[in-house]
Amino acid sequence: MMYEGISHRCGYNDCYCLNEDELRVNLHANRRVIRAVICWEDPYINGISGAYSWDGRPEEMEISRELAFENIWSATLKPPYKRAQYYFLLTFDDGSSRVLLEDGLYDPSFVNRQEMARHFFKFAWMNEADICRTPRWAEDTVWYQIFPDRFNRIPDGRPGKFEDWDKPFVKSHKCLYGGNLRGVRDKLDYLQDLGITGIYFNPIFRSLSNHRYDTTDYRELDPVFGTNEEFRDFVREAHNRGIRIMIDAVFNHSGPEFFAWRDVLARGRDSRYFDWYYVNDPESLKKQGNTKDGRFYSFAFVAEMPKLNTNNPEVMKYFTDVSLGWVREFDIDGIRFDVGNEVSHRFIRHLREELKRVKPDIFLLGEIWTDAAPWLDGDQYDSVMNYPFMQTAGNFFTDRSLDASYFRHRMNYCLSLYKEQITRELFNQLDSHDVSRIINRAGSYDVFIQEMTILMTLPGAPCLYYGTEIALEGKNDPWNRRPMPWKDIAAGKYREVLNDIKGLIAVRRNPGFASAREVVFGNQQRERGETAEAQGSGSRLIQYSRGRDGRYQVFINAGDHAEEIPVSGETLFARRYDAGRLEEGGVLVRDLGASR
Repeated sequence: MMYEGISHRCGYNDCYCLNEDELRVNLHANRRVIRAVICWEDPYINGISGAYSWDGRPEEMEISRELAFENIWSATLKPPYKRAQYYFLLTFDDGSSRVLLEDGLYDPSFVNRQEMARHFFKFAWMNEADICRTPRWAEDTVWYQIFPDRFNRIPDGRPGKFEDWDKPFVKSHKCLYGGNLRGVRDKLDYLQDLGITGIYFNPIFRSLSNHRYDTTDYRELDPVFGTNEEFRDFVREAHNRGIRIMIDAVFNHSGPEFFAWRDVLARGRDSRYFDWYYVNDPESLKKQGNTKDGRFYSFAFVAEMPKLNTNNPEVMKYFTDVSLGWVREFDIDGIRFDVGNEVSHRFIRHLREELKRVKPDIFLLGEIWTDAAPWLDGDQYDSVMNYPFMQTAGNFFTDRSLDASYFRHRMNYCLSLYKEQITRELFNQLDSHDVSRIINRAGSYDVFIQEMTILMTLPGAPCLYYGTEIALEGKNDPWNRRPMPWKDIAAGKYREVLNDIKGLIAVRRNPGFASAREVVFGNQQRERGETAEAQGSGSRLIQYSRGRDGRYQVFINAGDHAEEIPVSGETLFARRYDAGRLEEGGVLVRDLGASR
């Protein structure tokens, strides 16, 4: 019998509080395990002394996620006394059984051996302060990312030399188009009509570049973009329209003109800000070129972005004050932390506590491209940019040898990384200012719509990068940052794609669909009597349902032939589908409603 791959830790993402009353327990097991039972009870139910016997009451677990080489079994407990002691009883496909305790697998009889030390799992107390709490509103938000220099410009009398907005070719990384706050405000009707309920701005504060990730002044808006007073008024108007506002915080590094770095360059070791940075060779500070020589640390070896020491108490205080100032002055709803995995845990914990004290429902988003579990335990970020989601979808459509089981396993991996309350508001996107645009990677309009359907129908808060709603083209920087073609939009050039994206956003904002938290993929649907892709058949028909009763169903035909889908329920969105026939490249989203 194979016992490898069976594991559980009492804590982290294996055992945690969903809320004050419910405890979520997850068990990782290989596929030879065909049944899992959690035996649990209060550890003191029969007394404190070891002379008293203890045995848990059994509760069946269900497979919540099927991964490539393991299943995740789950149960939700409601401990009446806020404590739980437990072990697992596992049945294998050859009929044998084992119990899993904290220190390993044993014969089931072991749990009754009073003379032996038995290491049961124990969740000691469901402390309210330890419950991972996230802003409920973020789960229901449809985000729209705006790269300020390229979204829209309305002349405001401020001087500046800008590129021709209507020329689609971006000549270089340094081009300045002059997008401004007045231009964004002018398009609030457009965004509201699209169905957007949250705007995420790339950096808006004073800087030397068009991307503004080399901040000069964290307290003053870049004058090309607007003024602090204009931004306050903008946030107020957005709120009146039901649109939340999130801004970018570049606390991992500063720009070359930031006052502290300028003082370090001028005074070297004698600067009072010397310890704000990681300077290794003060004598070489003014040397030109990248920082691979180690003279000081910087973001990605870019000398113009010297790395801040966010462990330094003075740095922590300075940027805490900056952040609190943003909340108090502008009433923003969220902060996105650039290079969020290089900013110190200590600083983010401190900053979260201070910000949540002032605005309890503020949304804190970290830019982390990989597994971000160390930052998502409820004491640092509320969510992260979900690049594993983007990469999973992209890999499936790029490599046509991958079948629907690959998609199911990899997407289940993404859905299993974090606590349930975190997963519901992961920042899902298919493109951004850091990657080529989705229409370029998709390669066709059919695949583009299929990926957009996935974005809008799987758990998480979807985000559109500006222009994605019109399938705006652009490979990597700078071409993925071309100016928004407003004249072409007004002329109706993008009417079809806009209508498709509006339809998908409407599906996501459907009150019933938005509240349908559970997602079940094809293999589990088959166990419940639903049509599903055949395991191992090589099928590229993706199927999943949302909601505990499977009310909302999604079908995506990424194969090379039509698929028959039994007619049922109300069609919420469809493309290349007619009367039960889903063509290659087609999608179908439907509501089975009362028929369930």
